[in-house]
Amino acid sequence: MTENAVLRLRAERLSRATRPFLARGNRVRRCQRCLLPEKNCLCAHISPQYARSRFCLVMFDSEPMKPSNTGRLIADILPNTLAYGWSRTAPDPHLLAAAQHPDYQPMVVFPKSYANSGRSVLTAPPRSGKPPLFIMLDGTWAEASKMFHKSPWLDHLPMMSLSLDGPSMYTLRKAHTEAQYCTAEVAAELLAQAGDHVASATLAEHFIRFRTHYLAGKSHHSRQEHIPATEDINAPQRMQCGSQHQD
Repeated sequence: MTENAVLRLRAERLSRATRPFLARGNRVRRCQRCLLPEKNCLCAHISPQYARSRFCLVMFDSEPMKPSNTGRLIADILPNTLAYGWSRTAPDPHLLAAAQHPDYQPMVVFPKSYANSGRSVLTAPPRSGKPPLFIMLDGTWAEASKMFHKSPWLDHLPMMSLSLDGPSMYTLRKAHTEAQYCTAEVAAELLAQAGDHVASATLAEHFIRFRTHYLAGKSHHSRQEHIPATEDINAPQRMQCGSQHQD
């Protein structure tokens, strides 16, 4: 259950849960790896790939608990993906170290409209020099915005603002605007533009399969049971990762 950073973060979050949470769909017996109903489990289809690019997920408190989370899909395909819980006052020292890693080009994936004057903003991933480390703020749009504005230790990093064409395929939560894409969709496009085409295609396929399996089990969501968490695992809207055309 803990073979990648997101699963380890989820296990840690479970270990410190102090009360159950009542949420829709939680009487369903779920695979504890992919969090889908057992009969819709997609673990057998996971195909890890190599990529020059690397990802670091900064996840809002309950995000690793949510079956609808797609940041986990990135870690499925790229097992060296980093994942840390967000804290305004006590950021994980390993996260701070990753944001200054000398072997990578760290950058925060977020809309350029939020950049302060003078901040470096990229509109395409770098294909030369050190490999990119894409730091993605994983939560609802309100949560991602909060993380962006209240994480001064990220202020020195350039921003990666990526535009995507066409509508999002993610329909598992209500989007903040029509121009938002889920975390996995943005990551797949970043990989493609960075030249990691096999990893990009594999992640995109994994996302579509995940979406199909998730929706196949959605009839169970009217049921309820206790889940250790602090907020609704089906909370609406995903983060807008890089531009007005993203998650």
